Parts: sequence; structure tokens; C-alpha cells
Amino acid sequence: MPTERWEEQGWERLGEGVGRRRLPGWDATVGLVVGRDAVLLYDTGATLAQGAELRAQVASITGGRRVTHVALSHPHFDHVLGTAVFAGAEVFGAVGMDALLPREAEELRKDAVRQGVDERAAAEAAEVLVAPRHTVSGEWTLDLGGRQVLLANVGPGHSGHDLALLVPGEREIVFCGDLVEESGEPQAGPDAIPARWPAALDRLLSLAGEDAVYVPGHGALVDADFVRRQRDELAHRFEVS
Repeated sequence: MPTERWEEQGWERLGEGVGRRRLPGWDATVGLVVGRDAVLLYDTGATLAQGAELRAQVASITGGRRVTHVALSHPHFDHVLGTAVFAGAEVFGAVGMDALLPREAEELRKDAVRQGVDERAAAEAAEVLVAPRHTVSGEWTLDLGGRQVLLANVGPGHSGHDLALLVPGEREIVFCGDLVEESGEPQAGPDAIPARWPAALDRLLSLAGEDAVYVPGHGALVDADFVRRQRDELAHRFEVS
């Protein structure tokens, strides 16, 4: 997959078969990992229309292939409301998300509207909200065909259900979800677990190491030093060690 094919669709190519898109509106990052036999999407956008746009872009990048696996970084509207358009995909999330998403669908709809999503679009997405069929309590290795990736439940922190994606390569690429944010101060909503957030980043750093490329949920690519500084800032902000 040439770099030009990614760029034509508005994606940033991070490595062979690996890229990400910063979505308009909330600057949420979506990740893509392409293996020989499977295609994994990390997060699905804030609406069904955004999900459908991602689906079309993935097909263009991969020469017509469909998304076979979806991993959801955490249960916030701008990361999960597009999932229903990926029919037939195996959906993964941190343990507990399978019960939480159906229970919180109405609150997700309200939050999306509060943040500027059209009321009808938010209602349509919430009505068909897809919960993970596969839940990750520790680590789960997926074989995409010639490429293995690791899903790691390193939270709670930013939410009660934070799932990172680690992609081995020349430099390991780590999709962090909103455990790491570069474009602004990390957001701590009502479902954040501040006392455990620094420890979640410690686990992420221990898994990925010093040389990895860290992909925040919002913002530009960062390195381990940035993640460590943000970890220390969060510890100071919330007065935890």
C-alpha cells in the first residue's frame, strides 16, 4: 500500500500497513492495521456517517478489503458511535464495555448532542450502538495474517475501560486512546478514574518501551518522554503517586 494511497484518503501512514486518521470535529484519532488475512480498525468515529466515510476510505486504501476487526479504545461518543456500519466485524473492547455501552446508549446520545453532533445523527447512532463481543481483561494477541498485534487493557484511567493497541514493527506503534492527549490537556470526565490514570500510563510505557511511537487519542504523534511527562502532570494534578 503506497504512501500516496493513504494520503489521498486523508490518512497518515505510520509504517507498513499501519496508519491513522485525525477526524474532523474533535480531532479524534482512528487507527488502521492491515494484515494478510484481516483488517483492524481502532475506533470508529462519532456518527454513522463518519463510520461510513472511514469504511469507504479503508476500502480505497486496501484495494477493496473490508474491516474484519474493530477495537474500541474507550466508551466515549467520538470513538464508538460509528461501529454499526462495520457489519460482520469482530468487535473488541476492555472488559465491562459489553454491558456498559447498551446501558449508557442514551447518555452517549446526549453527550454527542451536547458536543455538537446533529440530534438525528446522534439518535440514529445510539439506536444501533454495537457493544464489544470480545472483552479484554489483560492482553489479547490477534493474528491478522503475517502480523500479530496486541490489545492491552491498561486502564482504568481516562475512563473505566481503556484499551490500547500495540503494533510491532521497526518501531513499535502504540495507539493509546485518550489515555494520552497531545492537542490539549487530558480530559477527565465523570467516568475517569484519576487515582489510577498514572499507573495506566506506567503500564503502557512498560509494554511499549522507550523507542515506540505513541499515538494519542487526540493530537500529534509523541514519544515515551512525552507520555512520561503527561503521566507526572496527571499525578500532580490529581495528587496521586
